[in-house]
Amino acid sequence: MADHFGPITLKWDPKNLEIRTISVEKTLEPLVLQVTTLVNTKGPSKKKKGRSKRAHVLVAAVEKATENFIEKGELIAYENPDIKQEMLSAVEEVREAMSTAARDFADDPCSSLKRGNMVRAARNLLSAVTRLLILADMVDVHLLLKSLRVLRTEVESLRDDSWQLNELLLKNNHSLCWQFSEWKRIGYQNLFWNGNLREDEAEEDLKPPGSVLRTNPELLGMCSNVYVRHPELAAAKANRDYVFKQVCEAVNTISDVAQGKGPSVPQHPYDGPGELAAALDDFDEHIVMDPLAYNEVRTRPSLEERLESIISGAALMADSSCTRDERRERIVAECNAVRQALQDLLSEYMSNMGTKEQSEGLERALDHMCRKTRDLRRQLRKAVVDHVSDSFLETNVPLLVLIEAAKAGNEKEVEEYALVFTEHANKLVEVANLACSMSGNEDGVKMVRYAAAQIENLCPQVINAARILAARPRSKVAQENMDVFRDAWENQVRILTEAVDDITTIDDFLAVSENHILEDVNKCVLALQEGDADTLDRTAGAIRGRSSRVCNVVGAEMDNYEPGIYTERVLEAVKVLRDQVMPNFAQRVEVAVDALSSNPPKDVDENEFIDASRLVYDGVREIRRAVLMNRTDEELDPEDVEFDEHYTIETRSKSSAHTGDHGVDEYPDISGITTARNRAI
Repeated sequence: MADHFGPITLKWDPKNLEIRTISVEKTLEPLVLQVTTLVNTKGPSKKKKGRSKRAHVLVAAVEKATENFIEKGELIAYENPDIKQEMLSAVEEVREAMSTAARDFADDPCSSLKRGNMVRAARNLLSAVTRLLILADMVDVHLLLKSLRVLRTEVESLRDDSWQLNELLLKNNHSLCWQFSEWKRIGYQNLFWNGNLREDEAEEDLKPPGSVLRTNPELLGMCSNVYVRHPELAAAKANRDYVFKQVCEAVNTISDVAQGKGPSVPQHPYDGPGELAAALDDFDEHIVMDPLAYNEVRTRPSLEERLESIISGAALMADSSCTRDERRERIVAECNAVRQALQDLLSEYMSNMGTKEQSEGLERALDHMCRKTRDLRRQLRKAVVDHVSDSFLETNVPLLVLIEAAKAGNEKEVEEYALVFTEHANKLVEVANLACSMSGNEDGVKMVRYAAAQIENLCPQVINAARILAARPRSKVAQENMDVFRDAWENQVRILTEAVDDITTIDDFLAVSENHILEDVNKCVLALQEGDADTLDRTAGAIRGRSSRVCNVVGAEMDNYEPGIYTERVLEAVKVLRDQVMPNFAQRVEVAVDALSSNPPKDVDENEFIDASRLVYDGVREIRRAVLMNRTDEELDPEDVEFDEHYTIETRSKSSAHTGDHGVDEYPDISGITTARNRAI
């Protein structure tokens, strides 16, 4: 363990003191204001020269504030023997700083000599108080490092394989780590520092290790307990070493930040916007230029190279396994359209070379170029949401299957399902990175990248926990260990899902979800007609999962708005889908699956099933309509928003429940199909 922990030391250097926390700055502000006001005080013209009641009031306020600093400083000094002398010395400096200069100046504020003495005394006071506060600030650092040293000793004791520790763990089960006093103390101290540091980068460095120390005590105790009971299992050692490594890195990072050092391990590999989104932004900036600045030899190759780089990234997304054929074709078409638009634009720039003002043809070419890049962005965003909608659906199924095999003690199946689980985890990470590539939200992208990295790290440990349980299915600690890792995995997937939702627009998500649910409705009806109970059940499960995701995402989105008519209408649509439509659909699916699974198969009322399916699609569509009611014309996506004659752009502020849907062509672009039921049939 000593190899993993870095040195934890704190050297007192009176000559190298700096303000590192916001609390010190805030504490100094009132005193600075009072002293500054006192220094700038002038005798009022209507009063006797040299007499100012205001100056004496300010002197009293400064003296009171100074006495408060002295009192608190002495208290800190006696509570912390390690720095008692330094603190008492700083307190004495504060006590002597003001001397009698303040009152002399208050008696005669017009005297330049007394004013000069007062200014020097004020500077000395501020310097002394600042030093006192910084020393007090360093006490917090000292206490934090002291706690870290104690924690390191406690953690090292857990890694000790002595028989005494084995007996202790066996006796106390996995609760031993909760008895470690320093875990919770460091968590609180870290929370104080997080949000109080003046440097944003240092504050960011504290967040991940703080999270580790707040969430890992139970995991560390459990892994240690499992290893003590089953030391012959390699998976048990791997679980324990994983958690130990995380704790070591967290302790080292907090120690480095507290001492003003850079973290020993780089903490910012997740910074920056999405690569593809940034490349598109950069391209949009470079296509606009003064015609006089255009150079055929330099400009054309530069812009063409930038565009080809973008198209290469778009091609990778188009070729991904979850990209629909229709979406792939649209991406290819938009890439070709952007290429052609660039050539037209470059031709216009050539025609305008040497002129100061843009011609109408050049302006039209620029507008067309911007439209084409915007269209390409839209298709790429939709491709991302296609992936998100498919991959972040029923995310717990691969884990549950793995756990069931482990509980049964079937080690062969565990290895088989471990491959499925790993593929599932890799897919989540891949889709998360795709979502990042098309987002300009740097904070959101950073969160997604960090959460995806945690998924990658945790995946093999979940599998190790399943291997332990499969090897010792009757072991209580093996089962508890599996439960702890299951909870950790589900929590991390939830964090990743929420982070991905934050960087994808709800408009795109709802449009894609609506289309996916329609596809699944068609598959359900086809499976019903073919008597395929398994496909019907599986596809209906996907519909329920997608509908639940829509309700959850829209509900979370409405939390960002002030309650009002808009949120009421949206949440009412969500409630109808969740509480009325989905239970009815689930009932119809159950009846249909039971009928098809019976021997011999029974007849199913196809029309009732289609009606129940149509209501699900209509419910999702109604939610999307309600969400879009507060959008401006410019914010609406013309590809997805085709309001019918009863639900036009002008009337979208009204609920479609009041406009009626009779005779509405829901699919004006498809001949012969007007409703979801028609399309399903």
